[in-house]
Amino acid sequence: MIPQSFIQDLLARVDIVDVVGRFVQLKKGGANYMGLCPFHNEKSPSFTVSPTKQFYHCFGCGAHGTSIGFLMEYSGLGYVEAIKELAQNAGMTVPEDESRVPSARRAEAQAKSLALSEAMSRASDFYRQQLRTAPQAIAYLQKRGLTGEIAARFAMGYAPAGWDSLRAAFPDYADPALVEAGLVIDRAAEEGGAPHKRYDRFRDRIMFPIRNTKGQVIAFGGRVMDSGEPKYLNSPETPLFQKGSELYGLFEARQAIREAGYVLVTEGYMDVVALAQLGFPQAVATLGTACTPVHVQKLLRQTDHVVFSFDGDAAGRRAARRALDACLVHAGDSKSMRFLFLPASHDPDSYIREHGAEAFEELVREAMPLSQFLIGEVSAEGELHTAEGRAKAQFHAKPMLQAMPPSSLRLQLVRSLANLTQTTPAEIEALFELSNPVAVAPQRAAPPRAGSRSAPEGLEKKVIRLLIAQPVLAAEMDQSSLQALAQVSPDSGALLSQLISEARAMGDQANFAGLAERLRAAGPEFDALISVIAADTEYDVESARAELAGAVRQTRLKQLNAEMERLAAGAMTPESHARYRQLMTEREELKQQAAAEAKLR
Repeated sequence: MIPQSFIQDLLARVDIVDVVGRFVQLKKGGANYMGLCPFHNEKSPSFTVSPTKQFYHCFGCGAHGTSIGFLMEYSGLGYVEAIKELAQNAGMTVPEDESRVPSARRAEAQAKSLALSEAMSRASDFYRQQLRTAPQAIAYLQKRGLTGEIAARFAMGYAPAGWDSLRAAFPDYADPALVEAGLVIDRAAEEGGAPHKRYDRFRDRIMFPIRNTKGQVIAFGGRVMDSGEPKYLNSPETPLFQKGSELYGLFEARQAIREAGYVLVTEGYMDVVALAQLGFPQAVATLGTACTPVHVQKLLRQTDHVVFSFDGDAAGRRAARRALDACLVHAGDSKSMRFLFLPASHDPDSYIREHGAEAFEELVREAMPLSQFLIGEVSAEGELHTAEGRAKAQFHAKPMLQAMPPSSLRLQLVRSLANLTQTTPAEIEALFELSNPVAVAPQRAAPPRAGSRSAPEGLEKKVIRLLIAQPVLAAEMDQSSLQALAQVSPDSGALLSQLISEARAMGDQANFAGLAERLRAAGPEFDALISVIAADTEYDVESARAELAGAVRQTRLKQLNAEMERLAAGAMTPESHARYRQLMTEREELKQQAAAEAKLR
């Protein structure tokens, strides 16, 4: 875990205007900066960046967050990756668990990673240069309808046919980094090894560099130009590259995905490049492996709409089913995952060339929703006219519905399955042990759900909102104020307690952006209020302090009046009468304080 204190220091050191400004053209507009939102198409700027709050917010699509959140959403980085990226640019070292690792070992690991990255970059440059002087490779690409422009965009290259062509790029061909990076195979230790004990992994192949979200080459895919086997040869897994986590073309497709509003997931490198050539640059591909939940998570950081494209043959159906399984854990009401099945004789390239881009786009629009595909899969064996057939459908559906998070979508699927198998939704939920309550997930433009707790209302909500906007005020609250707030409803009281604890833990340097990150890590309960505050005008700390004091006073007045009403409704005893007089005195003091502050304003 990265210490929250480090994250707070990091956010205090970086300027969100600089971070966002590297990717979005911003113009000063009053206290904030404005620009076109990078997360949805718009002609008039509704995207604001607040240097005071160190927060961005789009009034069009609802996207909001700190510098960390922006890098996660824009670049597709994970939480830790985004923090490391910001820290590196700020000249800071992320402590996290690396502090437990001896410095010598850390330095060794960093040096090894750097050596592998340099090797991959140099190999990529070499393959690109070789393509320029390889007429057979150029002819093959032209035959596939690809232009030099598209080949350059994807940094495509050619690996010569020689056994050790990389010697021209690496004078030290015996460098262990070449083997660890997967560029060279060393069979010296194998008994009766190959004629060339150390030789290039990729030979006489069109080369497709695989880049991470930063644009760094981390692996290669190589395709034969004839009938050789294997048709595609991929880099092995290395410290830089894990097949189940990476997607070919994602780096190149990020902007196109935002402009199109969806991402198209295909089956191979050539599909991605050909689709980009034919007007669909929002395509990516898995890397010779089944689609994984990590793949889906990466895609959903880029867009809420994912369309999987598969061949219509048996292999394509099997791949689609694995993709369906990978999607379930991320399926929700604000996400759309659909499945497109091409005719068995076509891939995307051949279909578009034969039927045209508009026909393919129509297929994308009519792609099968996840819900329809799931119900079709569980009922594929038919025999729903028998009790055994209906039971089998439920048997297949159970692990799939259990994998889904509680949502309105899951509720709809439960109802569909119940209707299909002649049962009731309640019976399905009991049989499948779907005990978590189904909560309707909001659309992105709306405030996120506030977890399982009920949302605070009125004065309680106002207090929470003021403390989030100006967390330094939490440290100023005296014991009587805390006691008053502790007596509100159980849900709001728990929220306030958590909020005050997190804000006080930040110390004197507490601010909105830092607190927003702490609360985001703690859970979703405050997401809706953070979204509202991000869209609000700036909170002046003095005004917020006065508003907070007034809200606490009104909360205490409500509590005093409620207790006085309870006492008056019952039989008066000497003790209750004394308590009633005490409450009246406190109420008058609070009213006088309010009147005095009103005169000052």
